[in-house]
Amino acid sequence: MFDTLPTSSAAVADWTWDQFAPYYDDLLARPLSAESVDQWLADWTAVSALIDELNTRFTITTTTNTADEALEVRYRAFLDELVPRQMEAEQHVKQKLLASDLEPAGFAMPLKKLRAEAELYRDENLPLIAEHRKLTLDYEKLAGARTVTWDGAEIPLVQLYPVLEETDRDRREVAWRLMRSRVLDDSAALADLWRQMMTVRAQLAANAGFPSYREYRWQQLFRFDYIPEDAKRFHAAIEEAVVPAAARIYERRRQKLGAPSLRPWDLQVDPSGLPPLRPYAAMDELETKTARLFRAVAPQFAGYFETMRIEGLLDLESRRHKAPGGYSLTYTVTRRPFIFCNFSAAAGTHDDVQTLLHEGGHAFHSFEMATLPYLQQRSEQMVPIEFAEVASMGMELLASPFLTAERGGFYSPAEAARARMDHLSGIITFWPYGAMIDALQHWMYEHPREAAAIEACDDYWETLEDRFRPALDWSGLELEKRTMWRQQGHVYADPFYYIEYAMAQLGAVQVWANSLRDHPAAAAAYRRALALGATVPLPVLYETAGAKFLFNAKTLGAAVELIERTIAELVPVAASTDAGGSGGAPA
Repeated sequence: MFDTLPTSSAAVADWTWDQFAPYYDDLLARPLSAESVDQWLADWTAVSALIDELNTRFTITTTTNTADEALEVRYRAFLDELVPRQMEAEQHVKQKLLASDLEPAGFAMPLKKLRAEAELYRDENLPLIAEHRKLTLDYEKLAGARTVTWDGAEIPLVQLYPVLEETDRDRREVAWRLMRSRVLDDSAALADLWRQMMTVRAQLAANAGFPSYREYRWQQLFRFDYIPEDAKRFHAAIEEAVVPAAARIYERRRQKLGAPSLRPWDLQVDPSGLPPLRPYAAMDELETKTARLFRAVAPQFAGYFETMRIEGLLDLESRRHKAPGGYSLTYTVTRRPFIFCNFSAAAGTHDDVQTLLHEGGHAFHSFEMATLPYLQQRSEQMVPIEFAEVASMGMELLASPFLTAERGGFYSPAEAARARMDHLSGIITFWPYGAMIDALQHWMYEHPREAAAIEACDDYWETLEDRFRPALDWSGLELEKRTMWRQQGHVYADPFYYIEYAMAQLGAVQVWANSLRDHPAAAAAYRRALALGATVPLPVLYETAGAKFLFNAKTLGAAVELIERTIAELVPVAASTDAGGSGGAPA
């Protein structure tokens, strides 16, 4: 009966579960054998991908306009009425395949993950999973509604970030305090939302027979290659090998600024007193020049990006009622990615360039694995996040040598050197922050009753600030210091999704190190790894890309040494007074 199944998610946008159910019934009724399993998997992919793409389209439309109440009602109905029924049907289909003992080609790793999912499944968790997604929607709506009044105009909160790059220290301080104040205005709502999220997560874990949500989530994220204690050892390695390097970066910054201490609003401004980089003045310019960077990494990537531009798969402009942040999601039927970012072209920043490169890496990962036949080999839920972020962070680093206008990018040589120094310094200062976010979450789910009160999480975060970022001066900012974690959406919307960034950054630095010796070979290895999708174990993905899945102080130390050496080489270039420069808005 799969001959009657529509091939477009638009054609099933208004379908109820009763219209999808016969296709799942057909899968369950059909005998499975070595001869029939390939077609059976193809049919399973067809129906599952349609529903997955519907969910993706809802996610995209509700984040591009958080104020569309009619759309939100439809999405909540989808989550309440269709998704639980589909999850139940998917469980039965998984069990049928697992019971068959069949292993189609390229399906060993997906089978392992399907088995983990099947073990997690509980009927009583279906409404809780829907409730959890709705709480995430509530968080995104809250964050997307944040505006501030600046220079006499009401603007989305995200449009204030470029002010933190300005050379006027007093103005930066006012902007920073205003941003923190606006987030703190949501304290009561965030506290209530957080309590509900912790309650739902604890119940999900208990229903599935896990002692805590961390163990439940570990299996849900398919973390087969490391355990929670390994993550904690990674935190300790960061403390040993990276925190001293971050302190050196902060101290150089403080000296260049001529400041008695380093305050939170001193972290984005150019420490030499130069005006902020303004790489573009319009979105078309950002897209065109970023496409050239992608072409320099590998011609195929420029082709993918041009396809996205032509097909309207980019939403980059900042506007009111648009959720903050950025992401790349894949439409699993059309096998096309969509990039969402919240940029302000009126004050385009280098962070915008980095973010588009980052999300471009995710998008190209989708393109590269699109030829894999089955959804379970290429869906974002099946690809290890620890490697998916190598795709994105690796792209940032692989493109970094091509930032100059003479090579098709945005900047003069001196400006490009400044941008690269800032990026590389940011890698070092990010690792401690990444450890902090992950360590906070380990504490939260080791102490779930205490952590259900958001103020207790604030208390623990304060200890992490002292441990991992002792160079920052928070005097007079005690409340802001304790609550900085509240701006990190992953903690609310994607629990335990953060250590992957720190791990993947280390993998990406190894890919970049290879490119410094032989760029074409490194880019080719990177592409080969992306194309594997979810068909091989995580360490094999790293190895194929030319990296090692190691997270000890020795490996971190080698990465830090390369970064610091490269920064030292860039210092005289950044200090030069070359002519030319960015084609963007005047600084």
